[in-house]
Amino acid sequence: MSVGVICVNTGAAKGRAKQAFERVPTFALIMGRDKQLQRILLGLKVRQLRQAHGWNFDELNRQTGISPSYLNEIEKGKKYPQPELLHKLAKALGSSVEFLTSPELPAQYAPIARLLESNFLNELPLSFFGINLQQVVEIMARAPGRVNAFISAMLDIARHYSVHNEHFFFAALRAYQELHMNYFEDIEQVAAAFTCEHQLPLDGPVSAEHLAYLLTEHFDYALDDQTLGTYPLLRGVRAVFNPRQRRLYLNPLLNQRQRAFQMAKEIGFAALRLEQRPLATPWLRVRTFEEVLNNYRAAYFAVAILVPREAFVRHLHVLFQQPTWREESLLDLMAHYQVSPEVLFQRFNVLSQAFDLHKIFFLRLIYDAEHHQIEIDKELHLNRQHRPQASGLGQTYCRRWLSTSLLQRLDTIARHTDDEGAWPMVAGAQRMLFADSGEEYLCLAVAKTAYPTPNRRVCVMLGVELDDHARSVIRFADDNSIESRIVGVTCEQCGWLDCPQRAAEAREFARREQRRQMEKILTLLTE
Repeated sequence: MSVGVICVNTGAAKGRAKQAFERVPTFALIMGRDKQLQRILLGLKVRQLRQAHGWNFDELNRQTGISPSYLNEIEKGKKYPQPELLHKLAKALGSSVEFLTSPELPAQYAPIARLLESNFLNELPLSFFGINLQQVVEIMARAPGRVNAFISAMLDIARHYSVHNEHFFFAALRAYQELHMNYFEDIEQVAAAFTCEHQLPLDGPVSAEHLAYLLTEHFDYALDDQTLGTYPLLRGVRAVFNPRQRRLYLNPLLNQRQRAFQMAKEIGFAALRLEQRPLATPWLRVRTFEEVLNNYRAAYFAVAILVPREAFVRHLHVLFQQPTWREESLLDLMAHYQVSPEVLFQRFNVLSQAFDLHKIFFLRLIYDAEHHQIEIDKELHLNRQHRPQASGLGQTYCRRWLSTSLLQRLDTIARHTDDEGAWPMVAGAQRMLFADSGEEYLCLAVAKTAYPTPNRRVCVMLGVELDDHARSVIRFADDNSIESRIVGVTCEQCGWLDCPQRAAEAREFARREQRRQMEKILTLLTE
């Protein structure tokens, strides 16, 4: 595509304009398809050319006859002028219509070009946070040198640490959940209406057979629980949906609770009319944020019909009024509703709405029995970032956490039972006191096998920060039968050097201490 020559009357302005428009290579934007990007690119060029001339909007208005307000809208990427006005702009700015409408950008906007080329900004869920793409690009354009240096640094970091779009998508979803305290009244109402319309139990359990009937008779699905079993590579895949045939393939190794959740989630996609969605659980590739969000909304709906809100709140009132802790309490709740630990702990989202408990975290830990590794694969922090959280640095999580001890108990059971499907679930409670911050949490957790995925165990853990209000709500919070433990986040960061469960050297702590001592000495020398 040809690029017009910039002609400016004054020598200084000519030099500035030429320098401003040394081009970066054309990137693959389909301009006719993406009108928003077309407006944004035009606005960036008009802004840079106007500034190269040293003009304000009034001066450009005198040169073109286009109103200052409309020129401002063009530069913000909100308006795209008609061909006649484009010719006036190009002539006044010493450029060409071909250049103004091309997908090329000035060299100083190269990082923005890289972002637009990757379509990353379009895929980010900006609208959920009250932001639009034009605002982001406008901020970048105000101080292109500094902002573009920042963007380049972030892109380099993302490339170095193999950070992909899906990491941003899931981080954005967590932020969205935290913004709403993980409670969505609109989905609750749809789920409650569905429960009444189809006469589902108001106090659980909802049978897999009933859900299968609803899928086939009311939503015209075909169910297949044999085909996936013929593919050994798909043993860990729980469900696959074929939209053309409206066929749901279920893993034949799923137990009744897992089958019920998969079908309830599928009903969620249909009832909420969610078209963009993953076709397999768990998914192999994340394509858009819309898929991530819709998958969460469908799962939320499933939890809401499997564990009705009002009934669960009543059960929690009874549980929290008990003066002593019973390990069977969580297992009894799961048995009552016939749900998995993940479903039950997701339903603890009512704590903020029904009990005014907001300082909460949820973690899911995965133990790889083959490689003896523990990692956090899901986390959610309400109100603020709490101490137990995922580390992306490959560090060793504290072995004194309740979740770790439960996984170890489950591993002991595994040595005596070959049939993973027959392993029991183990539950527990613990008061965790973080040595570095003094924060104390009441933690409840359940560990189980990740069946049918082989050699994997799962532990889900809820933590409630213990303050006066939490203690008044949960009477058993200070029960002496609940173990209190001083804990850290990771061994590498922990300053308790004599910890009996230490599994790795305190390298990060030692580095911090060394830096602190150096800063102390330097302060003495420079005062």
